[in-house]
Amino acid sequence: MQPGSFDHLLMVAHEEVSVAQGDLPAALQSSARSVPVTYERQPNAGFVADGIAPDTLGLFLGESLADGPSSHPQPTQIILFLQNLWEFAGTDEAAYREEIRITYLHELGHYFGMDEEDLEERGLD
Repeated sequence: MQPGSFDHLLMVAHEEVSVAQGDLPAALQSSARSVPVTYERQPNAGFVADGIAPDTLGLFLGESLADGPSSHPQPTQIILFLQNLWEFAGTDEAAYREEIRITYLHELGHYFGMDEEDLEERGLD
């Protein structure tokens, strides 16, 4: 598998998300694993039209645990934009792995109800 190919980036991302989930406190692991993680190259045209920057690294969609049930039209999920993460990491695999972890935990933090300030305080910005 060629480093930088989508298949390679996807394999590495799956590994890093799994490790990050396993490193969470036991009380959070089940909730973290219940949130689907979707992997895309970059934000699609619909996301960009909705105001998502083309170089966005990750995105949390849906309801956080702090929100009550609603009729939110988007299913709860985390999206990681692998090509953007790869380029942000300077095409360095070690840096890419770290960025996958940081971005995943950042988006997971939104699921747990944290805002940008909370995440920054935890080094997940």
